[in-house]
Amino acid sequence: MMTEEDRRFLRIAYDEAQAGFDEGGCPIGSVLARGGEELARGRNQRVQRGDPIAHGEMDALRKAGRQKTYRDTTLYTSLSPCMMCAGTIVQFAIPRVVIGEAVNFGGNEGFLRQHGVEVVIADDPDCIALMNRFIAEKPALWAEDIAE
Repeated sequence: MMTEEDRRFLRIAYDEAQAGFDEGGCPIGSVLARGGEELARGRNQRVQRGDPIAHGEMDALRKAGRQKTYRDTTLYTSLSPCMMCAGTIVQFAIPRVVIGEAVNFGGNEGFLRQHGVEVVIADDPDCIALMNRFIAEKPALWAEDIAE
């Protein structure tokens, strides 16, 4: 179930995705929040930094720094997490993930659920449209991002 807080943080994740797209990178943004407060936001920076693991979720987690626990956080991401990011979510015991869209890329929602993560898929039209545009305009970069 999406709350107003969820919509607010998902919009920030979308804005991060748009910023990444505008920089020439992959449009995937993320926010880590606790109790209605933003801990950090990030975006896919693989192209910008030349770093193969600088995915949006990883960037937000890196910027959040060390946390005593993640068990009271929610991770917001504009696109369904890849296996690397899904594994990190499970490793850090992040209990809830709100996904902007899983139309253009998905498949790890079941993995997350199998490991006790609450998964909310927003089917956000802006997230879907931005990723559609990116895939159409930069198919080679998209293939590289998902290791195909």
